[in-house]
Amino acid sequence: MAAAVGSLVSYGSDSDSENESESGTSPQKADPDAVAHLQPLKTGTITTLAVLNSAPEVAVKEDVETGVHLDPALKEVSYNPTYETMFAPEFGPANPFRSQQMAAPRNMLSGYAEPAHLNDFMFEQQRRTFSTFGYALDPSVDTSHVSSNTYIGAVEEAEKNKGLTVFETGAKKAEKRKKVKGGEASDIDSFLGPWAKYQDEKDVAKPSEDEQKELDEITAKRQKRGKNEEEAPAEEKTILHIKDAYDYQGRSYLHIPQDVGVNLRSADIPDKCYLPKKQLHGVSAIRLFPVSGHLLLSCSMDCKIKLWEVYNDRRCVRTFIGHSKAVRDVCFNNTGTQFLSAAYDRYLKLWDSETGQCIARFTNRKVPYCVKFNPDEDKQNLFVAGMSDKKIVQWDIRSGEVVQEYDRHLGAVNTITFVDENRRFVSTSDDKSLRVWEWDIPVDFKYIAEPSMHSMPAVTLSPNGKWLACQSMDNQILIFGAQNRFRLNKKKIFKGHMVAGYACQVDFSPDMSYVVSGDADGKLNIWDWKTTKLYHRIKAHDKVCISALWHPHETSKVITCGWDGQIKLWD
Repeated sequence: MAAAVGSLVSYGSDSDSENESESGTSPQKADPDAVAHLQPLKTGTITTLAVLNSAPEVAVKEDVETGVHLDPALKEVSYNPTYETMFAPEFGPANPFRSQQMAAPRNMLSGYAEPAHLNDFMFEQQRRTFSTFGYALDPSVDTSHVSSNTYIGAVEEAEKNKGLTVFETGAKKAEKRKKVKGGEASDIDSFLGPWAKYQDEKDVAKPSEDEQKELDEITAKRQKRGKNEEEAPAEEKTILHIKDAYDYQGRSYLHIPQDVGVNLRSADIPDKCYLPKKQLHGVSAIRLFPVSGHLLLSCSMDCKIKLWEVYNDRRCVRTFIGHSKAVRDVCFNNTGTQFLSAAYDRYLKLWDSETGQCIARFTNRKVPYCVKFNPDEDKQNLFVAGMSDKKIVQWDIRSGEVVQEYDRHLGAVNTITFVDENRRFVSTSDDKSLRVWEWDIPVDFKYIAEPSMHSMPAVTLSPNGKWLACQSMDNQILIFGAQNRFRLNKKKIFKGHMVAGYACQVDFSPDMSYVVSGDADGKLNIWDWKTTKLYHRIKAHDKVCISALWHPHETSKVITCGWDGQIKLWD
């Protein structure tokens, strides 16, 4: 051992001297600290060499490939281990405190749950049964291969209840509850209710005399209120305001006058119309007599309907009384001999224009907002009404029955206007839409509704039948085509008035030169049809000017009515 160490030291010295001689440098003395670990240590008679291993620990390739196991507590690995190495079983002493339950694999906190296909209702049924009675079917037993059910938990209770679940026992109790005095609930005729078994007992609570009087008063008030809600229509009567209903030739006031300077019998329109400038006469509210326009029918909030002369003395000819609430709309038939009235008392009434008698009454217990006769000569027995319950109802005057319902709107129906030679009609509603209907077909074939559209509670057909003027609630008058496509004419929009919240009626001059409309400030507005420019504005009423009509045979006569209770004629 000593000889080996000595030779190792001498080998080191010889090699150093050779290096020095080859390099031509002078020999230097070796650093004692550098060779201290090579010096032999003498311990008694044995000489040993101090060993210092300064090489880093590097994993050998063979060790990695053979799958050296990793310490589970190791936080850092100096090489890329394989999958098998990372997930190899742990080596080391067994945990004496590790029980069999702890050693078993588990996929949830309390253990390992095997996947099972179970109906949600069956699971909930067994869970509730176990929480109520303490037993449930054994989920580990396949009942399809076993003749009898196996239970877990309170097996004795299960045998006692014959394995009934909580739902099945509930059904049994319900059957017992039915079999009480008063009959079964399924037997409607004999079932007297759940309190039937107490009816024969003597200690049934009864009201005292004072309480009974109070109950009788409440019942009487309720019955009276119910009668008022379903009260009969108001009694109809009429008042003739002129001295003689017939002239010396036996002609009534319905006869078209011939001495007013205008040919009222023809359908000719004036060649040129002019703007009205001054008020000629103050009257009350409006629908002009068909064709001639020599009479004016007005309806108002005072529940009355009045017939006025347009020419001569402009007298009130007759008053029609028969509605218990404000009258909303009136409409003449083609000849003017009869007219319909729609009021807030939920009745539509047919009147004789000459005698003032009420011919018929119609109601479906809803408020009518507008009413129109069918303008066809062969359909004068039919009329339509827009109702508050979103429907358009068609009645036959002869039978008094509803013969058709147009139920497509989503809001109360405000207007009905016949177009296209009376084959179709247009309706507008609070649902901000415009719908076009074929007569007697309850499905709309045209539906117009845009996000920018507002409700249009007043619509008028132009004299040439080509355009519809619609009063929009965004303070505009919109013009729609009244033939085929019913498109909005974006070049014809009339602005400059304030009508938001009011159904101000629009009208055209007979020669299609002007458009007139009232507004919320009581003003009469007149626009030029071609340029849509606001020509003139007249302060017509103290309150809302709700309607404006241009006389069909006059060049500059406009009739307005307002909420101040007046109808005015302008020329």
